[in-house]
Amino acid sequence: MEQEQTSLEEQIRTRAYYLWERAPEPKGTPDEYWEEARAAIEKEAPPVESGPVAQAPLK
Repeated sequence: MEQEQTSLEEQIRTRAYYLWERAPEPKGTPDEYWEEARAAIEKEAPPVESGPVAQAPLK
């Protein structure tokens, strides 16, 4: 789970930096780019709902 979070965080960080680099002057705040990147990534791959895990029937 921690690795998944780090991976998601790294994806957001990379996307936010990409957005920041391509933004016109004056640049916005880091939080603006972070939120834009987070929203875009979540839209591309919505989080999986956590809940009870279904188990295969025993034979």
